[in-house]
Amino acid sequence: AVKNTLKFVAVGLPLLLLISLVISLALNGCKKIRGLKSVYLLPMAVPTAAVVLIWKMMFHVNGLINAGLASLGLSAVDWLGSDASFWVLIISYLWKNMGYTIILWLAGLHNVPEELKEAARVDGASEFQCFFHVVLPGLKPVLYTITVLSFLNSFKVFREAYLVAGAYPQQNMYLLQHIFNNWFTKLEIDKMAAAAVCITIVFVAFGLLLQRFWEKQED
Repeated sequence: AVKNTLKFVAVGLPLLLLISLVISLALNGCKKIRGLKSVYLLPMAVPTAAVVLIWKMMFHVNGLINAGLASLGLSAVDWLGSDASFWVLIISYLWKNMGYTIILWLAGLHNVPEELKEAARVDGASEFQCFFHVVLPGLKPVLYTITVLSFLNSFKVFREAYLVAGAYPQQNMYLLQHIFNNWFTKLEIDKMAAAAVCITIVFVAFGLLLQRFWEKQED
């Protein structure tokens, strides 16, 4: 469970930051951006039960397709019963958190003074150099906020995983939250208390290290 959780954070968090930044850069000059913000936030407004229902319908159709392919002697992908189940978690995490992350990036991009970018272009800087030396340094405060929020939200993907695959899903989907849930079901309070202290230490250490790194970069 620890290995899967660390792997999920190590893969999902960078993907979320990178993909959302690329999309926000592409949409930064869009004039109809205000109307699109409500669309970005739609995944956060959709109840988890509705999302799980859609996931179950998709996996049911996938099961029927797999059965048909198997009858023809063709290989198929079992998304919930194979190693591919890990990417179900990643896709769910990206879909749920991509919208608000894009909006935060856009807010940070709007706060970068246009005069600085124009001055850099006048001095002969390319768009690539302008982004890395002018835009990206101006996004550091927003990057810190997005990283912390996305890290905390990475531990909320358990809801979809639990409702779709149950308390004991495929091995690659078994996260720390599954352990806590199963301990709670069995009323193993001592284990939950000890693990809660360990998780708290990890969270606090991550936050302090990230804050120290940001302060060092600003100096």
